[in-house]
Amino acid sequence: MASSTRDREPHEDEIRMWREGDSWIITDVETGITTQGETRQEALEMLDDAVAGYKGERGHEPTDEELRELGIDPEDNTTGNGDLPDFMQ
Repeated sequence: MASSTRDREPHEDEIRMWREGDSWIITDVETGITTQGETRQEALEMLDDAVAGYKGERGHEPTDEELRELGIDPEDNTTGNGDLPDFMQ
């Protein structure tokens, strides 16, 4: 990645933002996460959400009650049963 214009070292919470066509593109330097939005504000908000998710600061494992509300039986909601599909191996 390109270096910072301040002193060539990445800084905590450093971002890079640029315009591309009708979109704003924004990258978090530390994580490399990139998002885009129609406005600068939208791009920043999307980046905040993506970085928080990446760092485990957002979201949670669904509770059994939440699964039931979505029509999913928690007992049937298991992973790791069977072989991986070819495209995942």
